[in-house]
Amino acid sequence: MEARLDLFGNPVAGRILKHFTAAGKAAAEAGLPESTRELVLLRASQINGCGFCVDMHTKDAAHAGETAQRLHLVAAWREATVFTDAERAALELTEQATRIADAAGGVPDEVWADAAKHFDENQLVALVAAIATINAFNRINVMVRQPAGWYQPGQFA
Repeated sequence: MEARLDLFGNPVAGRILKHFTAAGKAAAEAGLPESTRELVLLRASQINGCGFCVDMHTKDAAHAGETAQRLHLVAAWREATVFTDAERAALELTEQATRIADAAGGVPDEVWADAAKHFDENQLVALVAAIATINAFNRINVMVRQPAGWYQPGQFA
């Protein structure tokens, strides 16, 4: 598969993606546990069918020490026993926010309340920003058909 646009060679795309990347880095530095953030990025990417981001975040999470078992179970996290209550709340918020068009009224109050039980305000901001940013990246990559499989951990750090 070839990408429809060269996001890495186009100067306009570079300027735009620089801002998305900066938002992602700010979210990463806001106190949300790295493992939770990577699980969230992976789950949203799975839902959106973004092969490039699934590849990237699976590799980055594994490189950061995430286990293969947990990575394999992200898509079926509700039935898995390997995630903490906080991670489960973050994954549920991720799914609700990623599928926001499917829910009349947006993210349910009980989903938000569960996340708020596990994360402080700064972590919630980081979680919301991470979910929003990865959804934007997913949509860009899916639209341009960005090929997956070549990413190396930390390549864009």
